[in-house]
Amino acid sequence: MPDGYLTTHVLDTARGVPAEGLRITLYQVSGDSHDKVAEMVTNADGRTDSPILPQGKFGVGSFELIFHAGAYLDATGTPPEKPRFLDDIPIRFGISDAEAHYHVPLLLSPFGYSTYRGS
Repeated sequence: MPDGYLTTHVLDTARGVPAEGLRITLYQVSGDSHDKVAEMVTNADGRTDSPILPQGKFGVGSFELIFHAGAYLDATGTPPEKPRFLDDIPIRFGISDAEAHYHVPLLLSPFGYSTYRGS
């Protein structure tokens, strides 16, 4: 059984706080197929309460995290736009090592974001 796992962390860089209450959906991607694997909401630290893809369910392949930023920005009182510049943010990435810890954080503001492979 693989020992690897996937975590994420969302920071609201415009407000300088962890992004609490942001919904995240994880899909496994194969060609045109997207299979939903998990859906979680970030806690007060901007993290999910458990790995979004825990040991035992973790494996190599292509995945996509969808960060539902528009609903989060609405809930935090960010001045509304119709439509929002950033709404759902997809991050597609590959997992090549079934024994590793993959961490895919999101640094978010209403008009930009960045990500990287963290530790």
